[in-house]
Amino acid sequence: MPSSFEFRRIGNLPPYVFAIINGLKIEARRAGRDVIDLGFGNPDIPSPDIAVQKLAEAATKPANHRYSLSRGLPKLREAIAGYYERTWGVQLDTELEITNTIGSKEGFSHLMWVLLDRGDAAIVPSPSYPIHIYGPLFAGADLRQVPMRSLANPAPEERTGFAEEFFDRLTTAYDIGWPKPRVLVISFPHNPTGAIVDLDFMQRVVDFCRERGMIVVHDFAYADMGFDGYQPPSILQAEGAKECAVELYSMTKSFSMAGWRSAFLLGNAEVVQALVKLKSYLDYGMFQPVQIAATVTINEASDFPAEVREIYQSRRDALIDGLDRIGWHIPKPGGSMFVWAPIPEAYAEMDSVEFCSHVVREADVALSPGSGFGPGGEGFARFALIENEKRIAQGIRNLKRGLPKLG
Repeated sequence: MPSSFEFRRIGNLPPYVFAIINGLKIEARRAGRDVIDLGFGNPDIPSPDIAVQKLAEAATKPANHRYSLSRGLPKLREAIAGYYERTWGVQLDTELEITNTIGSKEGFSHLMWVLLDRGDAAIVPSPSYPIHIYGPLFAGADLRQVPMRSLANPAPEERTGFAEEFFDRLTTAYDIGWPKPRVLVISFPHNPTGAIVDLDFMQRVVDFCRERGMIVVHDFAYADMGFDGYQPPSILQAEGAKECAVELYSMTKSFSMAGWRSAFLLGNAEVVQALVKLKSYLDYGMFQPVQIAATVTINEASDFPAEVREIYQSRRDALIDGLDRIGWHIPKPGGSMFVWAPIPEAYAEMDSVEFCSHVVREADVALSPGSGFGPGGEGFARFALIENEKRIAQGIRNLKRGLPKLG
C-alpha cells in the first residue's frame, strides 16, 4: 500500500486524548504502581444473576445459534415497551416504534447515516460524549455546538435560568448559517457534566423541533441514574414527541450489562423504521441468547436499576465529600455515573490533558481530560464512579499527596 494512501472519514480525526491517559496508566501499572482508575466509564457492578443464568441456558440450545432478527425478538421489544409504560407511562408500538440496536453507540452512529448526509447540519451540545460529536461528522454533516456548561449546576433553583440560556443559544445555533440543521442531539442526565433537566425542558425541546421540522435524538443512557429522588424524564413523555423525537435506551448502565451491547431505539415510527431498513443490510442482530437473557432481565429484574443507582449515589457522595476535605470543591451532580470537575484554580495554568497526565504521574489516579469531550470541555476533568468507596478513599489520599497546592 502506498505510504500516501488516504483513509476516508478517519483522516481528519484528532488524536484520541483518552489514549494519552490510558498509556500513562498502563505504564504506571507495569512499573508496579496501583492506579485508581476513575477515567473510562466502564461499569464494574456485576450483571444481574438472572441475566447470566438465562444466557447460559439459552446458549445450550442449537436453535439459538442461528442468525437472529436485526430489530430484536418480538418478546424483547414487548419487554422494553412494558418497561417504558411502567416507568414513564409511555406507550409504544412494538412493531413500528421500537428496534433493537447492538449497543446505543452502534445505534446512534447508524442513525446518523439515515438522518444526515453531506451538506446537512446537526446541533450538538458542547461538551458532549464523543460519538455525539463524531457521529454526525462521520455521516458527512456540518456540526454546530451549543455551550451547555452552565446547565451542569445541580441546584434546582438555578436550572431555570440556565435552561433559558441553553434555549437562547440553541435558537442562535439554528438561526445562523446555512443549511438549517435537520437534527438536534441531546442526552440527559448528561455525560460528561451530570446535568439534569425536567419534563418541561423536554417539552420545550420537542416544541422547538416540531416548529422547525427537526428530528431530536435523545441518548437516554442514564435513564435510571437520577440521584436524591430525581427521576430523569423520557423525552417521549412530552406532548407531540412521537412527531419528531427518538430515544436511545441502553441496558449498559441501568442493568450493568455493558459488554452485552443491548440497546433500543424508540419513538417516531418513520425514523425507527429507517434505521431498521439500514440495519437489515448491515447486521443480523444480537446473538439470540443475549436477546433472550435481556428479555427475561427486563421483565424479572426490573428493580435492579434502583440497586445500581444507590451504589452510584453512594460513590458520588464518597468522592465529592472526600474531594471537599482536601480543598477541591465540586457540586454534587444530579444524575449519571460521572462527576464533572473544574480544574482547581491552583493548577489552572495546565490544560486538561496536562492536568490529567500530572494526576496519573503524581497521584496514581486516572481521570478523563475534559477536552476529550469537545472544545467546551477544556478546563475540566471527568471522574467515573467505577471504583468502590474503599478505592475512592484511597484515590482521595493519593490526590492529596499528588496535588499539594490544593486546600
